Amino acid sequence: MNEIETLIQWLITLISENLYPGVFLAALIETVFPPIPSEAIFPLAGYSILKNNMNAIHVLGVGIAGGCGATTGASVIYLIAKKVGRIGLIKYLKYVKIKEKTLEKADRWFEKYGDKSVLVGRIIPGIREIVSIPAGIFNMNPIKFLIFTLIGSCIWSIALTSIGYYFGVATIHIF
Repeated sequence: MNEIETLIQWLITLISENLYPGVFLAALIETVFPPIPSEAIFPLAGYSILKNNMNAIHVLGVGIAGGCGATTGASVIYLIAKKVGRIGLIKYLKYVKIKEKTLEKADRWFEKYGDKSVLVGRIIPGIREIVSIPAGIFNMNPIKFLIFTLIGSCIWSIALTSIGYYFGVATIHIF
């Protein structure tokens, strides 16, 4: 088992045993460390809600916890991008498996749509992981960044958690 598989297995255990704090921490880690997909974390959390016989309202709570974790992670990336700038980031992108071409795509997206690209970008796979970088580089207002990131991250987290919960509801009688 390689390091990423070990980390993913640890996150699965964390979410299964500590739902709310586990989702917060998993969302924070997946935001800062892109190879971990949120598409695996949140549906698992939704299914865990179902399997633990928790009320469906917990889908909302877990989604918000995940949105807060993702916002915390995105804020770290935003602050790093703001501090070191584009040229400084290019040196380190290879370590987190982000290509310069991907960053250029995010830059164009940000230039075209401005601040609202953070809100919309947080719900688009491929953009959501890196939209904090151009926001930091282009000195987006930090309060606006936090608000837009939190809203977009919560929408994404709640949607994926709901998918896991309702997929579980649909399949629980089959298996």
